[in-house]
Amino acid sequence: MIVIDAFSWIFNNSGTFFNAFNRHLLMCVLSLGIAFVIAVPLGFAVARAPRAAFAVVNIAGALRSIPSLAILSAAMPFLGIGLLPSVVALIVLAVPPLLLSTIIGIREIDASVIDAADGMGMSAGQMLWEIELPLAVPSILSGVRTSAIQVIGGAALASFIGGGGLGDFINAGIAIMNMPRLLVGAVPIALLAIFAELAFGALERVFTQRR
Repeated sequence: MIVIDAFSWIFNNSGTFFNAFNRHLLMCVLSLGIAFVIAVPLGFAVARAPRAAFAVVNIAGALRSIPSLAILSAAMPFLGIGLLPSVVALIVLAVPPLLLSTIIGIREIDASVIDAADGMGMSAGQMLWEIELPLAVPSILSGVRTSAIQVIGGAALASFIGGGGLGDFINAGIAIMNMPRLLVGAVPIALLAIFAELAFGALERVFTQRR
């Protein structure tokens, strides 16, 4: 009955629902895309430098230990409320898994492959694009999958700082003790997380087989 009531609410308020859904998706795509642009090049840059990698890995580990709501709350005094602080906070959530998986992907490449490429006279740029990046893709996609799931869930908390999204329905449902309204936000978030898990998992398997 609760589920039927939730679907009825969505049907009767489709404009409100899809505005929130699109906002949630926008926050996730923006934050994940920017985190990818930051984390993957940085991972490649420090992977072969032990000291730099050690420092970066420890910083990333520290960031991963911070609760999502704490990151969102910390962004609010500096950036106010709305979409910007929400995206910035979600980027902080998304970067560590991507960074760690990139470093791991580079370090897992057999040194003999790099030596052979160097012996063939390949430049650093050629080795990056033709050897290192293709071989590291499965590990990077594993980080993308982890980051995507964290961002999708973390975006629900963006409602607390005016970010909008599906979290608004969860907060409203809790505030007025309306379970159908809560499900209107919770179920799509769960489905998005499952879709991200399956989609990026499938891509990871494809690239692992090609590797």
